[in-house]
Amino acid sequence: MTTPADNLRINGDRLWDAIHAMAKIGPGVRGGNNRQTLTDDDAEGRRLFQRWCEDAGMTVTVDQMGTMFARREGTDPSLPPVVIGSHLDTQPTGGRYDGVLGVLGALEAVRTMNDLGIKTRYPIEVVNWTNEEGTRFAPAMLASGVFAGMHEVDWAYDRTDHDGKRFGDELERIGFRGPEPVGGRPFHALFELHIEQGPILEAEGKDIGVVTHGQGLWWLQITLTGKEAHTGSTPMPMRKNAGLGFARIAELVQQIAMDNQPAAVGGIGHVDVYPNSRNVIPGKVVFTVDIRSPDQATLDAMKARVETEAPKIAEELGLGIEIEVAGHFDPVTFNEGCVTAVRNAADRLGYSHRNLVSGAGHDACWINRVAPTAMVMCPCVDGLSHNEDEDITKEWATAGADVLFHAALETAEIVE
Repeated sequence: MTTPADNLRINGDRLWDAIHAMAKIGPGVRGGNNRQTLTDDDAEGRRLFQRWCEDAGMTVTVDQMGTMFARREGTDPSLPPVVIGSHLDTQPTGGRYDGVLGVLGALEAVRTMNDLGIKTRYPIEVVNWTNEEGTRFAPAMLASGVFAGMHEVDWAYDRTDHDGKRFGDELERIGFRGPEPVGGRPFHALFELHIEQGPILEAEGKDIGVVTHGQGLWWLQITLTGKEAHTGSTPMPMRKNAGLGFARIAELVQQIAMDNQPAAVGGIGHVDVYPNSRNVIPGKVVFTVDIRSPDQATLDAMKARVETEAPKIAEELGLGIEIEVAGHFDPVTFNEGCVTAVRNAADRLGYSHRNLVSGAGHDACWINRVAPTAMVMCPCVDGLSHNEDEDITKEWATAGADVLFHAALETAEIVE
């Protein structure tokens, strides 16, 4: 079935300009961004996004987790909205496109609807989810997790950063603790546009990834406790070296992931070493194990191995150990109807595409539990992300936003 918008495209130049205007807020040191959640830079980025949305005729509301919803009314306001968007927060050394492309691509879709005078039966809302990255406040996808009923608001408010600052206090401080209850609004559907964060689309020369599934993950925060001592004068057999325990568990995580190939990955990205002095044997190391798989049984078996074998390593070295779940979601199968809308849009627009399993976690993974959901992906150079050298082309961004635009229109139903 064709629609009047079949041959229409978003304004790629305007989208590209918006992405790089947002990148001026919270600049990194090598051209990327450091706009971590609930910082002053995050607040400034939110205010710019709100101004752009209001200039586009949308009404912006904020819920108790700080998530922003910008509404473009449909011809039947009683219907639940088609929601499009992602997140504006970044990693400490993040790129310009992770999350931001999804939010500003959604905004551009609405701007294009306005330019063309397109009306939809269902309302459309552009969303900016709070704390998707989970860098400053664990776990990741915190606000969407509360929205989906996976966490309680008060529990989320009590999350603390490295300096002991509470999520709820920081949300209040930047002025984005909204009045709306979290999860109180139904969605007709949600679509999230994102860079792939992997190398497949670029390597195969595909314009679009149609995301059918998402990997599940476990984040296990491990605390090893030994004894601080002088590195020069403490005999090797008498050491209780938490750093050595960390190194051996890092090897364990690598081995567990390799034993479950090709459907598993694992690694350690966050490490705090105490006292972190050149000539002191570490007395404590806190780190997070990240294991992922699209298969539930594999994922849970990997977690069980870490929980069984890491304590044995600690015992051998005379170390104390604590293991705490810092984040988790099960593997995701996205809604067949929404996935079909994405695939149909790519076909209508003439973009090459392939099915993908998302290797990263996204807000869409939580929302899929409470509303029909799908994702659109575009390539990124060398598959690099969570890095200031993250890069995409304007053409890739435009293609992704075009597909988002058409999938949203198909689902929201154009009114003649």
